[in-house]
Amino acid sequence: MRITHLGHSTLLVEAGGARVLLDPGAFTPGWEDVRDLDAVVVTHAHPDHLDPAEGRFEALRDGNPRARVLAEPQTAADERWGAEPLPAGTTTRVAGLPLRAVGGQHAVIHEDIPLVGNVGVLLGGEGSGEPVLFHPGDAYGAVPDGVEVLAAPLTAPWTSLKETVAFVRAVSPRVVVPIHDAVVSAAGRGIYLAQLDALGPDGARVLDLAGAGPTEVPAL
Repeated sequence: MRITHLGHSTLLVEAGGARVLLDPGAFTPGWEDVRDLDAVVVTHAHPDHLDPAEGRFEALRDGNPRARVLAEPQTAADERWGAEPLPAGTTTRVAGLPLRAVGGQHAVIHEDIPLVGNVGVLLGGEGSGEPVLFHPGDAYGAVPDGVEVLAAPLTAPWTSLKETVAFVRAVSPRVVVPIHDAVVSAAGRGIYLAQLDALGPDGARVLDLAGAGPTEVPAL
């Protein structure tokens, strides 16, 4: 499995003969130029996970005419994305890569802000010969078994460090790839990374892929 952290929550995952782009959001530059995709997967409709700016997503789709677009059902109901709904509990395959959706609802930001749908995405496993990668979107409610690589939201308006650490410990992956980091300064990001490394599960490796380019993950 090869992972590229393009920015914030946007990952390019290459595994099982597939190239999958996750959460092409407004805080991430350049994803509209990614080519040879087999699928684009969207966990939920917030703009930092799916950029609503006119032209960007259309350029991505036009440049990848054979790619499936899979999105959380509330997001897929918006016809402009041309997406297949991806409800929680759904299992599908992209080329040779198994893909499973879990969860269903975004974490609470504030009681006055309406909840939206959110699906976490599991890639790999199920006889594919690939490790299991979990991208939870914006929720800590689903804690699936067998996760080897966790794309862990580093900080967000809907969480705190203690909740993040509790979630990472509950999932108990071997490798933690920090994501959802555009909402914190560079200095603050370093603090969060250090705390996650110190407080994470025993034996887990925090692998910071920001700016690292395509990286073979994990060394298990």
